[in-house]
Amino acid sequence: MGSPWEVLRVAGRLGLTSFGGPIAHLGYFRREYVERRRWLDERQYGDLVSLCQLLPGPASSQLGIAIGMLRAGFLGGLFAWLGFTVPSALALVAFAYVLQAFHLVSAPWLHGLLVVTVAVVAQAVWAMARSLAPDAPRATVALAAAALALVWPTAAGQLTVIAAGALVGALLLPSPPPEAAAEVSTVPGWERIGRGTGAVLIAAFFALLLGMPLVLGLWRSQALALFDAFYQAGALVFGGGHVVLPLLQRAVVPQGWVSNGAFLAGYGAAQAVPGPLFSFAAYLGFVVRPAPNGPLGAALALSGIYLPSFLLLTGILPFWEQIRRLGAVRRMLRGVNAAVVGLLLAALYHPVWTSAIRGPTDLALALGAFALLQIWRVPPWIVVVAAAAASGLLGAHL
Repeated sequence: MGSPWEVLRVAGRLGLTSFGGPIAHLGYFRREYVERRRWLDERQYGDLVSLCQLLPGPASSQLGIAIGMLRAGFLGGLFAWLGFTVPSALALVAFAYVLQAFHLVSAPWLHGLLVVTVAVVAQAVWAMARSLAPDAPRATVALAAAALALVWPTAAGQLTVIAAGALVGALLLPSPPPEAAAEVSTVPGWERIGRGTGAVLIAAFFALLLGMPLVLGLWRSQALALFDAFYQAGALVFGGGHVVLPLLQRAVVPQGWVSNGAFLAGYGAAQAVPGPLFSFAAYLGFVVRPAPNGPLGAALALSGIYLPSFLLLTGILPFWEQIRRLGAVRRMLRGVNAAVVGLLLAALYHPVWTSAIRGPTDLALALGAFALLQIWRVPPWIVVVAAAAASGLLGAHL
């Protein structure tokens, strides 16, 4: 057993230095926690990665939480999340404050953040399609999901896409090769989480997911509505990372809480900071209208989008060894993963492309940013800064 403060110190350093998105984060975590500190071995690390990929929510953040809990109990998990998440959340809140305080929403350089978002999301679609939809059946699922999401652009449509992907995967897709029989339940430290505790936490996850909309139907509270919107996004997004974009956009833009331009500007800025992309929720909570916004809104949004991860991850651990052996579950996961590729492809067109690309100059800048990211492997934060500078130099009509 280690100290929660030790976990906070290590996770905080990762939160300040982990650029590159969720896949890169897994590499940072492996180097720090497995190779350097030996808090767990390769087999245990791989098994936890599999678990976090199965659950909805941010896989890299969930992995950090799991390792923190393994090292220092429940408090270690909380401190691992704080250390990894707070630096990027504070940076995005500061960005939101500067936009509002200095009235920069219409600044020419800000449009560069929208344009670079096209390149970032396109790169994510490309990478996810190669790994999650590499064959004809799964590519077909992805394209069908994109088409359905475009013609049915609502939260209900997105849930239908995910459910249909799971059904198609369970019924039609072949099972992946069986995995090695590593056992999460035998990892030292997990024995403190009993099945009774796990069942209570899973029940709490579903109680909040289904109960908060019912409460809002009877008693309207803007604070609860804000928390619920981000809780729903954190509970229903599979694939993590950039896939949260369409769910968050549907949660805050159609209601008029955040303008589409401010949404995409913040999303672009999120590419320039280290740590998890889900910290984008703090930016949105800060800028929403009406109140609560500012620091309180940021705290509500950030806690809402991450709470499902805490409940599900901790709740599922006592049952994971049995669940992971079910062939139907592995097939469903394949279908869901292909469907989320389609959701991200649809989001690339709307709202990202339709909001950012106004003419040939925009397209040229987006292609240049994509080349820097995909071909030359330039760090995303450098590409974001370069795009904003280019937009500022070229003027407001870029």
